[in-house]
Amino acid sequence: MSWKRRLLIASSCVAALVVSAGGWVITQHDFDIREQRVTITGGAQPLQGTLALPKQGDDPFGLVVFVHGDGAATADRDEFYRPIWESFAAAGYASLSWDKPGVAGAQGNWLDQTMHDRAVETEAAIAWARGRSEIDAGRIGLWGISQAGWVMPEVAVRHPELRFMIAVGTAVDWIRQGEYNLRAELRERHATDDELSAQLRRREAGVALLREGASYDRYRATTTDSPPMSEDRWRFVSKNYQSDITEILPQLKVPTLLLLGERDLNVDVAETARVYRDSVPANLLTVKTFPGASHNIVKFDLDKPDGLRPLLVALFAPRSLYAPGYLDTLREYVAHRLNH
Repeated sequence: MSWKRRLLIASSCVAALVVSAGGWVITQHDFDIREQRVTITGGAQPLQGTLALPKQGDDPFGLVVFVHGDGAATADRDEFYRPIWESFAAAGYASLSWDKPGVAGAQGNWLDQTMHDRAVETEAAIAWARGRSEIDAGRIGLWGISQAGWVMPEVAVRHPELRFMIAVGTAVDWIRQGEYNLRAELRERHATDDELSAQLRRREAGVALLREGASYDRYRATTTDSPPMSEDRWRFVSKNYQSDITEILPQLKVPTLLLLGERDLNVDVAETARVYRDSVPANLLTVKTFPGASHNIVKFDLDKPDGLRPLLVALFAPRSLYAPGYLDTLREYVAHRLNH
């Protein structure tokens, strides 16, 4: 369920409270940024995006280019990015993000993309931004989450002039990440050993089909997935399941901040931290793990698909969704990069 839909549900559930506390809600969602809807040209198709500029200070501003994780994402990830944009703005940086192809009326279909396609798309956005008068072309960096970990390193290797790369909850190997995610979620809900074994066998059968280059019809005929992937999703996974950044990370020349949640159920953060430390020169790498934080660096008990409390926090105090220190870490890191 999207954050926007969850916010709407929360609003309905507490309508009377919102009426009495309307001023507070408005204040909490009044972020210290100026948003512009923009059309990013130069790539495979025009991208419908948002450029979030600081309210204070004089341009040209530095820029953080956002790279989404998996899923159908709007430019602001259903408002989830706004506290992050505000943190970067406090350090004198604008933020640029866009609706994925096929989302919110945008051209194309993000499920047709490979990770390489997404890297090329990101490069096109960087080139477009360098032509904007309000952007300092010499102070551009990347922020990306989850699946962006298979996109940003390719971009950063080809563009060592970038000021930084901020990787949030990124994985190393697509196949290992998927198995870790399955095991972690089953463990979280206290699944039995028999259920775990059955789910792992199901997963192994699906991976075998991918390695054989099986058609969607064969996948539907032989899989026990419930529900099965859509045909678009099967095609997307078939194109990308071999993604692995092990060989590209040693080529990085860009300062990198790796941010991880201690209670990440999606990604094996211990593996990610180890591989980054083994691959990226120590003088370029900063790693920080947030206790009690989820994959999104949100407080673990608030990063739930359902439940009234997470919805109320998102509505009345959106900045407090994030793990303590996360937004400050982002602001401080890019502020430091202004002069380096």
